[in-house]
Amino acid sequence: MKILVVEDSPILRESLAARLRAQGANVDTAEDGAVALAFLERYPYDVLILDLMLPKLDGLGVLRALRRAGVRTRVLVLSARDQVADRVEALNLGADDYMVKPFAQSELDSRLQVLMRRGLEAPAPVLVAGALTLDPVRRLVTVADQALAVTPKEFGLLEALLRARGSVLTRGRLFELLYDSRSDASDKVIEVLVSTLRAKLAQAGLASLIQTRRGFGYVIEADAS
Repeated sequence: MKILVVEDSPILRESLAARLRAQGANVDTAEDGAVALAFLERYPYDVLILDLMLPKLDGLGVLRALRRAGVRTRVLVLSARDQVADRVEALNLGADDYMVKPFAQSELDSRLQVLMRRGLEAPAPVLVAGALTLDPVRRLVTVADQALAVTPKEFGLLEALLRARGSVLTRGRLFELLYDSRSDASDKVIEVLVSTLRAKLAQAGLASLIQTRRGFGYVIEADAS
């Protein structure tokens, strides 16, 4: 899961980011609305956690610009503004959920999971390519009903390729999906991930599942089996 946390309080911003990273998410942070929009223009995010009272550009302005641009990132508003009118305005502008500060971290975790399960485009709960299945909710990969041990990054790589079946994903695009902006790694790490994942797939009898388009990127063909 790739998340952008937009919050002007440094303490809350970093505590949220640290907890989400500990749960396996890739997290970027922004301290104001202008920085948030710059991130959103450059990177794809699964979820945006958005404060409303922000410097430079407030949260409603961010939300308005986001939806006007057709960006379908799921948005969870996290704000001290607790009036019904505030909630209605945010939801009408395209927010998916609204939580009032102070909040229980366990409730935030639960609401994030609901957003991910629900999705805006209702993706198939289980992705299939021949004998291989990938369950995004259970975080499980199986080949012919036998579990395949993969790392979180290998899982994310395989999920991205399966969701884009038939389309080539560049090394740079895969890097953006799997790593946050704080990472010191280069996009060449994707080559290593592809290599280790291919080795595991080969041992399970799927050596040719991930194809390389030299000079372009990687693809799982639509008719792969």
